[in-house]
Amino acid sequence: MSESTQKQIEQQLKEHAVILYMKGSADFPLCGFSAKVVNILRTYNTPFHTINILEDEDIRQGIKIYSNWPTIPQLYVLGEFIGGGDIVQQMHDSGELKQVLGGTLDSS
Repeated sequence: MSESTQKQIEQQLKEHAVILYMKGSADFPLCGFSAKVVNILRTYNTPFHTINILEDEDIRQGIKIYSNWPTIPQLYVLGEFIGGGDIVQQMHDSGELKQVLGGTLDSS
């Protein structure tokens, strides 16, 4: 991964408390796993930002290197890699995801 790609990813993670690297967008996911994570995140009252990895090959490959995780989607909360689709689903089912998102949840 180039240094500029790594810096770009680090900047994205600093700018957004909850960020999902995915195929497509929140309004138009382009894979089932990405759609599943978007639907899970929408059940919480927290804003989240998405990055469509299909629009930038450097980010598409770079995020896999950055996280040392081979698949997309990838969820980050407060700069920390949380996991991919299956892990997010498990954390949602167990209630752990709500705890992880706790610092970013809207209290209303």
